[in-house]
Amino acid sequence: METRSRTAPNILVTGTPGVGKSTLCEKLSEATGLKWLEILKIAKENNCLEEYDPVYKCCTLDEDKLLDGLEEVMSAGGNIVDYHSCEPFPERWFDIVFVLQTDNTTLYDRLIGRGYEGIKLADNIDCEIFQIVFQEAKSSYKSNIVHRLSNISEEELENNLQRIYGWLQQWFYENQLP
Repeated sequence: METRSRTAPNILVTGTPGVGKSTLCEKLSEATGLKWLEILKIAKENNCLEEYDPVYKCCTLDEDKLLDGLEEVMSAGGNIVDYHSCEPFPERWFDIVFVLQTDNTTLYDRLIGRGYEGIKLADNIDCEIFQIVFQEAKSSYKSNIVHRLSNISEEELENNLQRIYGWLQQWFYENQLP
């Protein structure tokens, strides 16, 4: 799948649960018309979930089934993919990757508000402290397409949206069809 064959880019927005991915993706989709792909929602709707993990209180993802089902829509372009990991996705799918991050106090409060507790809470806080998702993104994609964005306040959210809008304008300018 080549970028030039797409009429719009594919964007991955990733980060630890609670950093604001869905809020940013929803606003970005509304403002740009790009399709917001909530991976967990798609997985549920298309039976791409496997056994339930009682420790983390969630189901595991059937990655092969999910990826097979997304191939056509990703090939077309114009997608904002929202997921807490980037490991399942092929490099060829994305033109840019944004890893959202937040401070530990804000993240803790957000996760507690979602009902996270015990090992699930601790592991997600550790994931943010050690920047696991950012390291994963750097090892999965070309370094020039991976960008880290702090997403703590409403002001930062708006700044992040403006930065992404600017990137989109540049992408469309550089990839104009003849």
